[in-house]
Amino acid sequence: MSLSSPDRRSLLKATGALALAPAVALAPARTAAAATAAATGTTTQPFDLGRVRLTAGRLRENQDRTLAYLRFVDVDRLLYNFRANHRLSTNAAAPNGGWDAPAFPFRTHVQGHFLSAWAQAHAATGDTACRDRAAYTVAELARCQANNAAAGFSAGYLSGFPENDFAQLEAGTLKNGNVPYYCVHKTMAGLLDVWRLLGSTQARDVLLALADWVDRRTARLTQGQMQALLGTEFGGMNEVLADLHLRTGDARWLAVAQRFDHAAVLDPLAAGQDRLNGLHANTQVPKWIGAVREYLATGTARYHDIAAHAWNICTTAHSYAVGGNSQAEHFRAPNAIASQLTNDNCELCNSYNMLKLTRELWQLDPARASYFDFYERTLLNHVVGAQNPADPHGHVTYFTPLKPGGRRGVGPAWGGGTWSTDHDSFWCCQGTGVESNTKLADSVYFHDGTTLIVNLFVPTVLSWAERGLTVTQTTSYPAEDTTTIKLTGSTGDTWSMRVRIPGWTSGATVSVNGAVQNVTATPGSYAVLTRAWASGDTVTVKLPMRVALAAANDDPGVAAVTYGPVVLCGNYGSTALAALPVLDPASITRNGTAGLSFTATANGAPVALGPFHDAQGFNYTVYWSTRSTSGFRLLDAGSGLVLGVQDMSTADGGRALQWADSGTADHDWELLVDGAALRLRNANSGKVLGVQDMSAADGAAVLQWADNGTADHRWTVVATPDGSHGLRNANSGKLLGIAGGSTAQGAFAVQAPDTSAATSRWWFLPTGTRRIQNVASGLLLGVSGMSTADGGPVVQWGDNGTADHLWTAVVDSGGYLRLRNANSGKVLAVEGGATANGSRIVQWADDGAADHRWRLRHGGGDSFRLQSAAGGRVLGVAGASTAQGAQVVLWDDNGSADHLWRFV
Repeated sequence: MSLSSPDRRSLLKATGALALAPAVALAPARTAAAATAAATGTTTQPFDLGRVRLTAGRLRENQDRTLAYLRFVDVDRLLYNFRANHRLSTNAAAPNGGWDAPAFPFRTHVQGHFLSAWAQAHAATGDTACRDRAAYTVAELARCQANNAAAGFSAGYLSGFPENDFAQLEAGTLKNGNVPYYCVHKTMAGLLDVWRLLGSTQARDVLLALADWVDRRTARLTQGQMQALLGTEFGGMNEVLADLHLRTGDARWLAVAQRFDHAAVLDPLAAGQDRLNGLHANTQVPKWIGAVREYLATGTARYHDIAAHAWNICTTAHSYAVGGNSQAEHFRAPNAIASQLTNDNCELCNSYNMLKLTRELWQLDPARASYFDFYERTLLNHVVGAQNPADPHGHVTYFTPLKPGGRRGVGPAWGGGTWSTDHDSFWCCQGTGVESNTKLADSVYFHDGTTLIVNLFVPTVLSWAERGLTVTQTTSYPAEDTTTIKLTGSTGDTWSMRVRIPGWTSGATVSVNGAVQNVTATPGSYAVLTRAWASGDTVTVKLPMRVALAAANDDPGVAAVTYGPVVLCGNYGSTALAALPVLDPASITRNGTAGLSFTATANGAPVALGPFHDAQGFNYTVYWSTRSTSGFRLLDAGSGLVLGVQDMSTADGGRALQWADSGTADHDWELLVDGAALRLRNANSGKVLGVQDMSAADGAAVLQWADNGTADHRWTVVATPDGSHGLRNANSGKLLGIAGGSTAQGAFAVQAPDTSAATSRWWFLPTGTRRIQNVASGLLLGVSGMSTADGGPVVQWGDNGTADHLWTAVVDSGGYLRLRNANSGKVLAVEGGATANGSRIVQWADDGAADHRWRLRHGGGDSFRLQSAAGGRVLGVAGASTAQGAQVVLWDDNGSADHLWRFV
């Protein structure tokens, strides 16, 4: 029969005496909460899945797409390999493809995921089709197990491949690519969930028979043999067996669980050592979850240490900004992030398991809000975002590419290589995907006695039946920074509500019925409201968000952009990217006051930024080159080329040379004020400009070196009659020049005698989009009323983050530049093209007029005078005012402080 579109009549007819509910005996599910509390002292517990229902929002949409697939998938095709292996009829079903094809080594790993997903879907939504599919599958697995004698297998065995694979595994001769215990773990975990969530005694019996087979199989091995066997991926065998112990109270299962403690991995973690480099990532994380479950079963602190150390190491040294980890399924060297941005980052299974681990550890330390900061970030940016919203069955990407120009929809070649499919992929990530998207509400709320804990900000309805209380959360978070939590029903006596205040926020407020409460809302903690509640009380939580950079551990000049819990990515459409775009962080601007639409400037061009969880169907970048855009390009007056470093070297001794202005980071120099001199630090290498061997000779090579304080690293700026600048070395007294006065690209920089040669003179050109700050007032150059019109008056204003404060230097000829406003696209100009003292400064369309051209004249330290090409007067403030809103004007260069500006 086919269960692609099941109905009650066909189910009952097909299964007969083994039919599912109500024919299958059902027993009330017994939880492990009491055993957990007794072992560890924790009393913080989740609500049952059915108590929390998702309402309208992205998580509900993900859930609904997954439900559609769970109702659609052909159950008989999923049973094909089990039935064939156990010598039963396949009911004329077609075999699956991908990782469940009859020839695939570890076929029948995915069915346990589907059992869990069906059970969770029924528990979470009441979906009876999913319940029926779970029960039918269990009944058929029981038939397979019951036919073991005829199939030549040991009692209790249950799989889609021969039992002899285990004999080869134990002997160290298994070479077919199978990971047998990995598959058995998935089946056991699925059976456990059907027993736990649906109360199926048949699932219990099949599970216990399979666990008995595992016990008998492993009991005969020596410790050495067992540890050798554990070198092959075995999933979470220690987890599921420890859970079986917690559920039954039978110490036998704990003893079997502990046989799966993999010493080579767990011993270093117990000592807090990071030895993950090179290990298959998702092989390890289930072992850490198992350690938590063994801690819950035994109270042995070492198990907790293993899991806590693993979590800390993984989240701080091996995880990307989106929360995921791994490159090509493996952990890489600690802190290797920027060096590992590829097309095969962030296997989805890893984050599914890291969320499980995080949830377990938080329950043992429920005051530590950082656990759920990570949980939220990973759930939103990776797990939720991995589903394809355009697919009615909610198929998923196996990898989440983080290379520049990546695009979701990448999977193993065996199974299609793109998104998962209905019947031809069945990767591990497809299995964890259906599980993840059927339990999206399982961690929104927890309780500790009468205390309600709110960990996630998701539109949901919680029915706390024991208290007669309904909790309704309404929000469009993270598109907005506010959520409301309304209480109705029997609110009872005085009790507490604990609300997570994320570590990324500042200025959070918690209100009740519109009145801000006097409660501590420290970022990275929980705000606690204790009061006598009344039905209808509404709590409003406001969590202000801001743009921030999440720098890569191994390269501070590479970063992702975040806004609250959201990672923002750049939308590059179908454009291929060969390298990380160079982002000007100061240019990031929110489009309006609601939603998650932003714009920025990268590689000198505008780019749209949006939430990574919505990045579907286009090429994106998550990470950017953010190396200093607070510097300057040094334009040679003789050649028109800019100063850079040979081959973009980051090594001591890298030669300085001149090159076309291609926008690479080695062309960007920060001005470090050093008394009356400057040190010129390269944005690409972090090294400073100096002279080889501190030579004082003409023609000595100019190069970069670590900033160790030697005199040859200091340069003074010398004004020249044409408005360009000489850069005189403080050690030698020589000028920065180009060898032989060459104007060729690639000519090396040297120190040269003071001969007034054009190639020893330089113009300063600001890099990137910048704010221009008046030295006297500390206020910024902006446009009155954020006008976008020609003639909009240019004024000075406080730094309130508006886009009219951002200006980009566009290179013109002769060392001149035009300053383009980021808000209006117009350029800095003089009203009417005037040249007189006091002429007002305005913005105007960039039509090439002389009054649109400005050049920088060094004013000392890191400040400059902006000199107009029309008449030679400089930019100042009317009356040298320091007031906000004062008009910016043209004035004689008389040395007053209001004529000095910094590019910040």
